[in-house]
Amino acid sequence: MLTQAILVAIWAGICSLDDVGPQMLRRPLLTGTIAGIIMGDVVQGLAISATLELMWMGIGNVGAYSAPDIVAGAIIGVSLGITTGGGIATGIALGVPVSLLCQQLLIIWRSFACFLNPWAEKSIQDGNYRGLVKVHYFSTPVWFLIRAVPCFIAIYFGSDLIKTILDAIPKNIITGMGVASKLIPAVGICILLLMLLKGRMWFFFLLGFMLTTYLKLPIIPITFIALAFAVLYDMASMNSKNNNDDKQDNKPALNNNVEEEYDL
Repeated sequence: MLTQAILVAIWAGICSLDDVGPQMLRRPLLTGTIAGIIMGDVVQGLAISATLELMWMGIGNVGAYSAPDIVAGAIIGVSLGITTGGGIATGIALGVPVSLLCQQLLIIWRSFACFLNPWAEKSIQDGNYRGLVKVHYFSTPVWFLIRAVPCFIAIYFGSDLIKTILDAIPKNIITGMGVASKLIPAVGICILLLMLLKGRMWFFFLLGFMLTTYLKLPIIPITFIALAFAVLYDMASMNSKNNNDDKQDNKPALNNNVEEEYDL
């Protein structure tokens, strides 16, 4: 169990580093399946992670909003679902509260990480690039451990410890974090609106609002409709750019013809 807990913790740390980078490993279908391979049951790992993927399909960080931590939730849910033999039901029952608990840890760390920005900014202004590297050397291990440690503790000590931790947290703190998590999305949406309302992007926002509010469409049909409009918009933009390039290319040729006729 110790070896498996260490391997799962390392995998959780790698996914945590990816979460602040390209974000190619954060989906439950991948993180949970790899955790299932480490725990020795690929079939159960795939089944639990696929269920969590369907449940958390629409969850994502928007602006300043920090969503429930689906990375740690999927890894711990799959691992404990396999070790306890409870399968999908146990994986979901443990994955959801763990994702909410790790969400609070991420909020605390991200709030603290804001104080690193002045350090990085001052290092850049002074030309002290070694100081900028130190910022990364300090923050990268924390990002690794912020998910690796909870995953190791949960898997090594079992689900009883998680329940004990959740019960030990005062309800006032949980309620306060819940209120804060509802206020933060408003800030994130406002930031997104500032970007969407620039140029011609407001049309896509209006289209999504109409599809959601008046037609009551779920997220998947809206995604395909948005994809179709995005492709059409890209094709129109490329055609317009090509036409402008052709006009610019033809202008020198016309000038040359005029000059040659004049010379003759």
